[in-house]
Amino acid sequence: MRKLFILVFFISISSLLLGQELNFKVTVNAEQIQTTDRGVFKDMERAFANFLNTRKWTNDSYKNHERINCSLFLNISKMPSIGNFVANVQITAARPIYNSNYETVLFNFADRDWEFEYIESLPLEYNDNTYIANLTSMLAFYAYVVLAMDYDSFSEMGGSSYVQRALIVVNNAQTANRAGWAALGNNRNRYALIENMNNPQMVDIRKSTYRYHRLALDTFDKSPDQSREIVLGILKEIKKVWTIYPNSIFVISFFDAKASELVNIFSEGNLQVRREAYDILTSLDPKRNIYQKIVSN
Repeated sequence: MRKLFILVFFISISSLLLGQELNFKVTVNAEQIQTTDRGVFKDMERAFANFLNTRKWTNDSYKNHERINCSLFLNISKMPSIGNFVANVQITAARPIYNSNYETVLFNFADRDWEFEYIESLPLEYNDNTYIANLTSMLAFYAYVVLAMDYDSFSEMGGSSYVQRALIVVNNAQTANRAGWAALGNNRNRYALIENMNNPQMVDIRKSTYRYHRLALDTFDKSPDQSREIVLGILKEIKKVWTIYPNSIFVISFFDAKASELVNIFSEGNLQVRREAYDILTSLDPKRNIYQKIVSN
């Protein structure tokens, strides 16, 4: 009987582990903080990763190799008092490309408005239906955004339910009056990002996520010229959105994730297609100088 109990226990644990969706690597940089208690920062890494990676965010079943590879780099700039921190964060997520060993960056976002409370070893509490703590709301927000981006890449608008969940997190946080959630005054914060993702006039960017990944990158090894034509069409659609919303954080984050990859895509192939891509990229993303490689070959 005892052996049966142990077997059932381990099967249950294995099933639980297989069900998780995210595989976040969390790194905390606290070099600017002067404190003798350095252990709190390692504890943060473990606690944040555990919160993101062991919580069930969807109703779908994931195998271990299907989990979404993500990273969260937390750079702490201030500790106004014990247990209170000010930081900026870089969040990235990647998706594998079929028939290759290549992973494409799905999401690359810099959040400069992280203010949170953290006491070592205390549990991180969160509820989808209410605002409990700024830290867990921020972590949950990015969990849902990453899921939205990933699901959108496998089916057109497939991540809509997770966009709505991220929007709920933002709406719940409005009462807290904390940095990064405000509807006004900052077009690059969490509110602006989810507003863009939920904006009907920007829906073509979300639809393009599917075509870019599933119809272009996933088939690139078989039909590279056709894939380049698809990506060029996507850039033209993004430009239409950009003409209406030139400061859109959704557009900016697309190029933050895809700039280097776009250079690689268009560095070969039909010269006319490459020149069209170059003209669009340099108009939409003029601060980067890497696009010159597209037409220099």
